[in-house]
This record gives sequence, structure tokens and C-alpha cells, in this order.
Amino acid sequence: MPEAAQSKTVLRAEKLSKTFTSGYSEISVLSELDLTIQAGEVLTVVGASGSGKSTLLHLLGGLDQPNSGSIFYGDIDITSVSEERMAMMRNRYIGFVFQYHHLMSEFTAVENIKIPMLIAGYQPGKIHERAMDLLQIVGLADRASHLPSQMSGGEQQRVALARALANNPPIILADEPTGNLDRKTGESIYKLLYSLARNEHKSWVVVTHNEYLAQLADKRRRLDEGRLFTD
Repeated sequence: MPEAAQSKTVLRAEKLSKTFTSGYSEISVLSELDLTIQAGEVLTVVGASGSGKSTLLHLLGGLDQPNSGSIFYGDIDITSVSEERMAMMRNRYIGFVFQYHHLMSEFTAVENIKIPMLIAGYQPGKIHERAMDLLQIVGLADRASHLPSQMSGGEQQRVALARALANNPPIILADEPTGNLDRKTGESIYKLLYSLARNEHKSWVVVTHNEYLAQLADKRRRLDEGRLFTD
């Protein structure tokens, strides 16, 4: 495990800034933003559409680079590592959950969960056992052989949560994980998410428009004019 797994602080962003060019002008999305995530903590980020919530998650996950500032996983500044090392860190140390589950349609539930472990080079004999354990945790052991098209939206998102946990990452980044679900199903997904944070001791950063569900988190921040404020 990297230094992040040994430290109480799993992720730290310092003076993070991001701008985009539109024609001849520059649009500032994030401005010297600071953020700290502790082990086992659930933090939600709310804000208006276009405020930069998804941009923030992309930066934290190493999918994009800031114009300035640093992002630390433990003692590792991911803004200064090579693309190859960042790809390895994303696979092993960061889980991703999106609004649309992005399951691979031609693979079953258990096969979708196995994919990150296959990429990481886990021992073949342990991959199936781990995938089935995760399906059990999210309450879908009986759906292991089902394709995404044979599952409901909520079930597909549960599989996506299990897949995010496959490589036992210390932190999971979730972008509107219930945005495509009805309220009742969304609430069940959030309760599962918080249960996983407690029982698996994972840190979560969740971007959401849902003010009610955001209130359930350990910490809540509002993104406004490029900065995070305690809500």
C-alpha cells in the first residue's frame, strides 16, 4: 500500500486552480481550492450545475491536470507523477463511481467486478472469490451471472459500487451516483455507500445535486465561484 493507506489523511488538495480556454477568454472553474479527506470519511460536494464539481473529481482522480496547486495521496503528489504511474494509482488506489454505471454490457455482474482486478494482476484464484464477496456485500450474490440488461438501474449501480471496491482502494470518487435513479432507489444506494465507508473503512468524495442525501455525509461542502465552503 502507498503512504496514503498508512496515514489518517488519505487525500489533500492545496491551492488547486483550473481554468479553461473559450475562444480568446479564460474561464476560471476552481480557484486556489483546499480540501482534506480523512480515512473512513464521507464528504459530499454540492453546487449549481456548471460550478465545477465534476472538474474537481477529475482532478482528484488524476483524470485531468490542474493549472496550479497540488494533490497529495499520502506523501505522493499526483500532479507530478508520470502518466504511467498515475494510471497504476487509479487502478489500485482510487475507485470511481459515475452517474451512469458504465458497466460493460457484454459481461455479467461478477465479470464486470473482476475486470479491475485482472488489470491489476491479482492472482486468478482469488479474483472470483473477491468478486463474489463484493456482490454479497452489496446484496446481489444471486445476480452474479446476470448481464447489465437483465438488472434494474439500482442493481447496476450496486454492481458499479462493488467494482469500485474491487482493488480495495483507500478512496472512492463518486460523481452523481444516484442522479439516474428514483428517490427511493437513490436513498438505498446512499445508505449502502455510507455503510461501505464504515465497514470497509473507505473514504468517499461524492458529488451530488441531491441536497437531502448530501446531508447524510460526515462533511458537506458547497462549491461556489471556484472555492469550497462549509455548508
